[in-house]
Amino acid sequence: MDTLTTAERSKQMALIRSKNTKPELLVGAVVRSHGYRFRLHCSDLPGKPDLVFPKLKKVIFVHGCFWHGHKCRLGRVPKSHKDYWVGKIIGNHKRDLRTLRLLRRSGWNYLVLWECHLRKRNLSQLSSRILRFLEKPILTPHTPNSLPVNTSVR
Repeated sequence: MDTLTTAERSKQMALIRSKNTKPELLVGAVVRSHGYRFRLHCSDLPGKPDLVFPKLKKVIFVHGCFWHGHKCRLGRVPKSHKDYWVGKIIGNHKRDLRTLRLLRRSGWNYLVLWECHLRKRNLSQLSSRILRFLEKPILTPHTPNSLPVNTSVR
């Protein structure tokens, strides 16, 4: 049972950020430290990716484990209003899959980084993971037997 009133809960939920979260700022700082330039939250791309590299045709999503239904300690479903939260998280997950499919069809490559992995990893591991993704050559549709390279960190 929720111990807060509806007004208190609403006020608390309004404080949760959707942009410029700590994990997102960490990834941005790592990318910037290696000299890459990027755009934030491009509304002209499906899903408004967190970091967009237009010249490379690559995007990075920094997913919060709770909101995107990751199977980890941070992705637990609350005990109160369970039906609501399960439906919400399943909807978010379906939207994420649809977004990644649309990006892939448009020729964009993506990397999904999870909040729990950003907490566990040291900066050098995170940095090398991101650099491998950004430095991997783009496979064009004109190359025989090529498929877009999509990498997801789980």
